[in-house]
Amino acid sequence: VASKHDLGHGANQGHLCCGRTYLSSGMVDRAKAKASELIQALLPFAQQGIAIVGLEPSCLYTLRDEALALGLGPDAQQVSEHALMWEEFLAREAQAQQLDALKARLQHTLQPIAVHGHCHQKAFGGMDDLLTCIKLIPGAQPKVIESSCCGMAGAFGYEQEHHAASMQMAELSLLPAVRNASDAIIVADGTSCRHQIWDGAQRPAIHVAQLLSDQLKH
Repeated sequence: VASKHDLGHGANQGHLCCGRTYLSSGMVDRAKAKASELIQALLPFAQQGIAIVGLEPSCLYTLRDEALALGLGPDAQQVSEHALMWEEFLAREAQAQQLDALKARLQHTLQPIAVHGHCHQKAFGGMDDLLTCIKLIPGAQPKVIESSCCGMAGAFGYEQEHHAASMQMAELSLLPAVRNASDAIIVADGTSCRHQIWDGAQRPAIHVAQLLSDQLKH
């Protein structure tokens, strides 16, 4: 797994971005330039067969989808083949029985766990891996919130002219379900999803990585 320190070496020093923020605003050329920088920084790891693991669905799946659609060539293809969501990586390792030490440290829980899927996770079939990771916790019985987009949709929900529409989308199913699950831990991998849940329902939502970290025996 490539670290931030590793990525700081070479020609692409400084902040690296997948380009998603530019692409969602229609700034295709800048998105392409940013994605290309990131791909070149990640390419040496992909060439060595090292997993490139991401926490944010919109960023990670940009490497698997939009970077290819932008015509960034075989380098983008090679990086995409090694790009994995954090839970996808853990699910793969669990299947290979490489997580026994981790599983032994996870505390049992009976607390309900409600899971909101990021739109990219749903589109790319990533929800099964997310649930697999949560079920590493003994006793955990996660339930997926049946919802559409949280309403943020990248920068859309942050813009004043779209705020009302954004909240209407959130109120269709997500926010009522969160309010009704008053005793549950809310899991949402998307940064914007977590913001929407907090702003709309005043409930904290956490990434699955934080959930597992919180359950570790100290």
